[in-house]
Amino acid sequence: MGIQAGETVFITSATTGLFGRYLVSAGTNHFVSDQRAAAGGPGEAITAGELLLSSLGSCSLGLIQKTPKEHGIALREAGTEVSFQRHASDPTQYEAIRIAVRLSGMTAREAETLVGGFTSNCPIYSTLKRGGPVEITWTVS
Repeated sequence: MGIQAGETVFITSATTGLFGRYLVSAGTNHFVSDQRAAAGGPGEAITAGELLLSSLGSCSLGLIQKTPKEHGIALREAGTEVSFQRHASDPTQYEAIRIAVRLSGMTAREAETLVGGFTSNCPIYSTLKRGGPVEITWTVS
């Protein structure tokens, strides 16, 4: 059972007593997140930018795995590599967000269908795409 349309999702975060270290709770899942070392934080645990990229990678794989069942496509393996590049003169923006999808067990046309299932259904991707350049590529083996 996933998140339903119109449903509001909450996470909480709190400081821990160590500058730049936070306890994040999402439902019954709890983890530590750090501010980047370059910004004065510990930089040991996952950072906010990495969490953003992780959520994009997770959403992409979830929808890429869901789409083959709907279209009768055989999917052997899928993987993503997601990256961002900070804007050179404005640190509040990303210069680029890149998503490289690796798929195996299908034709290029079927891969395009799977990637389209992700890009047309992922609210994280859609929100980021509206804010700036997001590049997506895929390869099939």
